[in-house]
Amino acid sequence: MNWPAIGSIYSHEMMRFFRTLMQSFLSPVISTSLYFVVFGAAIGSRIDEVEGVSYGAFIVPGLIMLSVITQAISNGSFGIFFPKFTGTIYELLSAPINFFEIVIGFVGAAATKALFIGIVILGTSFLFVDLTIQHPAAMMAFMVMTGVSFALFGFIIGIWAKNFEQLQLVPLLIVTPLIFLGGSFYSISMLPPFWQTIALLNPVVYLISGFRWAFFGMADVPIAASLLAIAAFMAICLGVVWWIFRTGWRIRS
Repeated sequence: MNWPAIGSIYSHEMMRFFRTLMQSFLSPVISTSLYFVVFGAAIGSRIDEVEGVSYGAFIVPGLIMLSVITQAISNGSFGIFFPKFTGTIYELLSAPINFFEIVIGFVGAAATKALFIGIVILGTSFLFVDLTIQHPAAMMAFMVMTGVSFALFGFIIGIWAKNFEQLQLVPLLIVTPLIFLGGSFYSISMLPPFWQTIALLNPVVYLISGFRWAFFGMADVPIAASLLAIAAFMAICLGVVWWIFRTGWRIRS
């Protein structure tokens, strides 16, 4: 394993993040505060509790997942797209470093950024609600697996995209609606039976449900199903990344 090469890619990506640290820090804090004002105050005044948990606390796992997923995709996709756009990716491909090490560097940095944002939002939530995490180790495990999986997904999008418009297409038109419809701000048990069945077709439901279980010990789907869903998604993304580097699809052309 070429650790110096991995470290170079990782540190380069992280330096780009730290150059805009205040923006990276303030933006999620402000966004989270607004969500608490709009959802926690406005809607929370009409919904006291959801399955024994105050509504303000109930939406915290959804807010964290929303930010971790979107940040992981954004950083993962831009991290590999920019070298493609500038042509410097050929320097990586000709260097004595294999594809697995390239993926570790870029995806590791993207996942780290997403986890940082998730922790910032978790800390911000304590300013608004009383929050107790029943399974902190499981909470961190879910956050790490989600960050890595969606950073891999973003990496795939970055390789697929031919321009900046395509880079935003999948996150805006597919991923964001799935997150908002995946039980981020409500329990799917609140839906009519027909829509509960439809909601279970949304893979994000399983991620948010498992993450919420780590906080409150309650879930819309069995915890085993949540773990299986995130493991399967990670495996699929790894398989696609392997195929991309094996064939050189949209990298060497």
